[in-house]
Amino acid sequence: MDIDLQQITQDISETGTTFGLKLLTALVALWLGWKVVNFLSRSLRRWFDKTDFDEALETFIHSLVSMALKVILVITCASIAGFPTTSFVAILGAAGLAIGMALSGTLQNFAGGVLILILKPFKVGDFIETQGHSGKVRSIQICNTVINTGDNKRIILPNGPVATGSLINYSAEDKRRVDMLFSIGYNDDIDQAKGIILKLIEADSRVDNEPEPFIAVKELADSSVNIVVRVWSDAGDYWGIFYDMQENVKKAFDANGISIPYPQSDVHMHEAKPTS
Repeated sequence: MDIDLQQITQDISETGTTFGLKLLTALVALWLGWKVVNFLSRSLRRWFDKTDFDEALETFIHSLVSMALKVILVITCASIAGFPTTSFVAILGAAGLAIGMALSGTLQNFAGGVLILILKPFKVGDFIETQGHSGKVRSIQICNTVINTGDNKRIILPNGPVATGSLINYSAEDKRRVDMLFSIGYNDDIDQAKGIILKLIEADSRVDNEPEPFIAVKELADSSVNIVVRVWSDAGDYWGIFYDMQENVKKAFDANGISIPYPQSDVHMHEAKPTS
């Protein structure tokens, strides 16, 4: 069997030339496509900045669109270079499955992030309490929610437990009820104490007139008579009213001779009779 080396050399040369042209075309397409993807990504970001779009969705959509475009670009360029894209997609799918099994917790957090962005139990800027932490939502990322506590500590919470666990959103409603408890002695005048508290409430412009303030004796405790006070206000005034009332009630009680008792016990001593 004779081997035509010249023909083999010519075939290899033609194949190499064809593959080289395809590879060069694919690399040029990849370079140009990458610039186009970056341009589209920047354009999307500028569009978000110009429109009143949900801040939490901006980061999520921007990252997702950018990632999807880059994956499509790579697969397209591989096809231009002559690589079998069906095998490439199959390998990519198998790799994705393996990575998904290894990162099941991360995928759960990703799914939790999607649920948060769709259902919107809270948004950026809300004050929430969840997973044993409370603070103001700084950002909602794909896998994590970032909050800043009242003393400005940053806490990163995984979205999976946040989306499926219990959550308190203190910013969801415009109005909040301020609950307070004040104690007076058993020898003090209950009506006088309630009148003093009512005057302080009426003097505070932050307190709503409707619903009306509620003042009543809650319980007769061991060492005091406890008076419960409930008023309504804007959510942003909650802590200001709470702390101001503590100070103002104490000063007003002192000025009117009403005591604020502390826990105490009475000890009775009897003289023991001598035994014969």
